[in-house]
Amino acid sequence: MRLASVAVPFALLLCAPLTPAQETVAWWPNWRGPDGTGAAPAGDPPVEWSEEQNVRWKVPIPGVGCSSPVVWSDRVYVTTAIETDREGAAPGGEPAGDDRRRRGGRGARGPSKVYEFRVLCLDRADGSTVWDTKVNECVPHEGSHPTASMASASPIVDGERVYAFFGSRGLHCLDLKGEILWSKDLGRMRIAAGFGEGASPALFGDTLVVNWDHEGESFVAAFDRESGDELWRTPRDEQTSWSTPLVVEVGDRAQVIISATGASRGYDLTTGKEVWTLGGMTQNCIPTPIHQDGVAYLMSGFRGSALQAVRLAGAKGDLKGGDHVLWTHGAGTSYTPSALLYDGRLYFLAGNEAVLTCVDAKTGTVQYEGQRIAGLRTVYSSPVGVHGRVYITSREGVTKVIKAGAEYGELATNKLDETFDGTAAIVGDEIYLRGRESLYCIARSE
Repeated sequence: MRLASVAVPFALLLCAPLTPAQETVAWWPNWRGPDGTGAAPAGDPPVEWSEEQNVRWKVPIPGVGCSSPVVWSDRVYVTTAIETDREGAAPGGEPAGDDRRRRGGRGARGPSKVYEFRVLCLDRADGSTVWDTKVNECVPHEGSHPTASMASASPIVDGERVYAFFGSRGLHCLDLKGEILWSKDLGRMRIAAGFGEGASPALFGDTLVVNWDHEGESFVAAFDRESGDELWRTPRDEQTSWSTPLVVEVGDRAQVIISATGASRGYDLTTGKEVWTLGGMTQNCIPTPIHQDGVAYLMSGFRGSALQAVRLAGAKGDLKGGDHVLWTHGAGTSYTPSALLYDGRLYFLAGNEAVLTCVDAKTGTVQYEGQRIAGLRTVYSSPVGVHGRVYITSREGVTKVIKAGAEYGELATNKLDETFDGTAAIVGDEIYLRGRESLYCIARSE
């Protein structure tokens, strides 16, 4: 069943036995948080910080990754890709860096060096490395956009296992000691414009779901989380998208929801059968769908703007023009960041710019829009919410803290000395921010 967002005092979570539902909401198990909305159910992290203030620890992370940290109990997990100095051949024996198919983003030459793809486990207390496991190494068959990475999909942790998806470099399951339990090779993606891979997997109960949209034969597939056995695979008539699947309960069935350029679709989690479809997204879909109270929110924002609120109960077939589309919004939606759904409001940025809109989630009524956020420029990470506040981090290392609510109000502007693309994780009174070089734990100084 879908786990509700339960506001449990964090101090009690540390000393009392937890039910499975409480365990999930206590931590940050995937990149959009315990209920997939970008909001933390409890906690009160700092409003202000800098390199000299309220940084509990800062540790270097080898390699490069745009993926976000995830947290369970006393551990933090991150993925990374490390370029070595070893030359090699791409999978299939192609000459490294020579083939047009091995392009990088913006037409740059593809990789020629061997990369190591790794999962790291860090101690929450001090950031020390508990274990560091290499799950694959190879010369990637394609490059990526200069602002992307070879480790852009965020991991998942469920208290028993860690699931790390490196796209063309495999889907991997590790135990909490860092031992590889199983790995799956799903083939090689051909990404539009060589921009790189990035959709994260989704976990619901015992089922792990992967979106494989690219310039070849696209599909969505489900795997058993314990064995890695493929449960089903459904073809998708789609071009490249980077949208992470959302899995929710609809009545007595679970559905997989994926936004994409051709159409957003819902699939039955048990069988993989398509349940409904709805067009209207823009090109290059990246934002992840959000769900609350039986409504899915679908968004994209490249070369256009699209936001749709879809009532899921009874939704079947083509929903275009029907009463399952509760409302739409056609301005200022996000390209790379996903929206935040917090306390009945959706917060989203225009394209990749620091221009914020807030709408009522039930009605779509605009509460403010086009609000330029002073001190921020480009934003790739997604906003997060906790304790009546919204946190928005720019690529330039500036995080703006604003008041959650129908009126815009700034609380603080915080600067760190790195580039940030990954989305923050919030657990209790701590924020985990992953930069291009380091992972930060932001917490009040004692």
